[in-house]
Amino acid sequence: MFRPIVHLLLHVAVPGLAARLVFRDRWQSAWAIMLLTMLVDLDHFLATPVYDPSRCSIGFHPLHSYFAIAVYTVVTVVPKLRIIGVGLLIHMGLDFLDCLWMHFE
Repeated sequence: MFRPIVHLLLHVAVPGLAARLVFRDRWQSAWAIMLLTMLVDLDHFLATPVYDPSRCSIGFHPLHSYFAIAVYTVVTVVPKLRIIGVGLLIHMGLDFLDCLWMHFE
């Protein structure tokens, strides 16, 4: 019960911190864009059940695949898309941490 709440809070707080530290001159819009990258979780609706607390998203859902993560990494190189790429990589990193946490519970 505790893990999902912390996970969701991190999905808000970590992009905010990254926006403040990396995109100082436009941190509010950068944070908003990074929050919008949480829409990548729409791929969870393709799974049955939609939410399974014992399932790792990384490598399971299409937009959480290793190929997708490689694409997100390339996106960070494109200046106009950098914030989106950073937001997606933060999201994947937090989901990976959740997978680790799940295995140590």
